[in-house]
Amino acid sequence: MPPEGELRYPPPPPTESTTTIDEEAGWVWAQIKAEARRDAEAEPALASYLYSTILSHSSLERSLAFHLGNKLCSSTLLSTLLYDLFLNTFTSDPGLRVAAVADLRAARARDPACVSFSHCLLNYKGFLACQAHRVAHKLWNQSRRPLALALHSRISDVFAVDIHPAAKIGKGILFDHATGVVIGETAVIGNNVSILHHVTLGGTGKASGDRHPKIGDGVLIGAGATILGNVKIGEGAKIGAGSVVLIDVPPRTTTVGNPARLVGGKEKPTKHEECPGESMDHTSFISDWSDYII
Repeated sequence: MPPEGELRYPPPPPTESTTTIDEEAGWVWAQIKAEARRDAEAEPALASYLYSTILSHSSLERSLAFHLGNKLCSSTLLSTLLYDLFLNTFTSDPGLRVAAVADLRAARARDPACVSFSHCLLNYKGFLACQAHRVAHKLWNQSRRPLALALHSRISDVFAVDIHPAAKIGKGILFDHATGVVIGETAVIGNNVSILHHVTLGGTGKASGDRHPKIGDGVLIGAGATILGNVKIGEGAKIGAGSVVLIDVPPRTTTVGNPARLVGGKEKPTKHEECPGESMDHTSFISDWSDYII
């Protein structure tokens, strides 16, 4: 049974074709509006805010463009300019909507503190930073680099998330808490990855070129982990909180510590079957790795 007051949703459609992708986006947007109406009735003090950010808009793209424009504006970078920039970018590239929906679904499924899709849309700075980054990344690839860097700076200032606009990020991404996340210029992040706060995907010094980590699909990176250099984190790997990783990590393995070591040893590391980026299981390795007790 869902918690008292939680909306009961029909299951979303599968996501196998363009039609069903559009249906899923429509389904998620319908849930967001239903949640906003419920919250406006329950808390009249938020009614105007919910109307202006969600209920007055005809689509997720328009709502997200409006919200990001107001979040990231400054005295010299006007909200109306940003709204037009975000909306034009979202509507010109359907892939950005697909990614936003996948990110909303990821937060709702993986984070027990995420009480609704609308809560994520309005309040999750990791989600908002990721959507704004995707626009900055598109601008970067269009050689509109001064604007991409200006947007990157505002994202860092407002959300405390520093992602270089050249970094490539997949979909189904969860930046959980997100504060202090740093992602370098040549980093690549796959699909269905979960990254906690104070994670660094950085370089190793002043070297130029391809110098940042490559994160495979389904990876989980724990809080405070640091991954440096052009290293590959294999599909479905798990990086323990506080680890410092300087070499490649094989798929479906767990690495912990400073410097990081593979659980089970380098020759025959322990492998897991689940996708940690989706299961969010941070501690299953502990019994195999340490006899530490309190």
